[in-house]
Amino acid sequence: MDVRALRYFVETVRHASFTKAARALFVTQSTVSKMIRQLEEEAGTQLLVRDGHTARPTDTGRVMYQRGQQVLEVMRQLGEEIRETSDLRRGELEVGIPPMINLLFTPVVKRFRELHPAVRLTLREGTGRAVETLVGDGELEVGATILPVAPDSGLEVRPFGSYPVWVVGPPDSPWAGKKSLPLTALRDTRLLIPTDDFAMTRRLRQGFAAAGIEPRIAAQSAHWDFLVSLASAGLGAALLPEPLVQRMKTRGLSTARLARSAMQWEVGHIWRAPVSRAPGYLSHAARAWLEVCDAVLGQTARARSGAPRI
Repeated sequence: MDVRALRYFVETVRHASFTKAARALFVTQSTVSKMIRQLEEEAGTQLLVRDGHTARPTDTGRVMYQRGQQVLEVMRQLGEEIRETSDLRRGELEVGIPPMINLLFTPVVKRFRELHPAVRLTLREGTGRAVETLVGDGELEVGATILPVAPDSGLEVRPFGSYPVWVVGPPDSPWAGKKSLPLTALRDTRLLIPTDDFAMTRRLRQGFAAAGIEPRIAAQSAHWDFLVSLASAGLGAALLPEPLVQRMKTRGLSTARLARSAMQWEVGHIWRAPVSRAPGYLSHAARAWLEVCDAVLGQTARARSGAPRI
């Protein structure tokens, strides 16, 4: 059913006149008459009784008028909701964030809330691999993870940060006092790393494999503060990204940065790649989230580049 014809019909019944309806709609009287005839043909029955310059609805016309007002109101609300969504005056967004990354997003969330208070934002925590799976399955629209992702993951990637990996060990570590270490310096070191469901651990294993090193894993934990605690007890050296180490109590421990050529902790956003030739789509809220991340995390990276090292 043509919504425009329905609108013309409702206006005609409201004004009880083709002439007045045409004036209210800013069209000609013949246009109103034509559209109502089309509506009657589609309905298969007469909707208006024409009596000189007036028009009154038939019994079927009264039903059409009552329901027509409801349809037009729904269409008006739909248009308003579409405009509000486009303008980010409504909507919702769920973002997947691994625990090792979430500390980066405090200023992002703050800024997003300031700019788009009407958008309901939910942060869903899970390991990097879990977030990748949720995004790949379409359960989450956008998420963050440690890069790189698998080439066959079907995910689009936008990097937003690159940070050094730090080695934290007991004070009597063989490399104590050094500021930077090659990965080969850890060949015989007992290592303390996150559990295998962390994308960070996947990145570490890739780095060791590329260097031809079989890592000696002493312990794994999902809690990075516990890894530092194990290191302080002399059970090995913990490998953690710089943003985490900056928040740990490392006084009295040996700390050194892995050489950039050895490994970096690279993080990025992911979303589903376009299927076949179909164009990819991100909601207005998701695009706004990425824009805020680019702005806020970009500023953080620039500030970090001039900040003193640990």
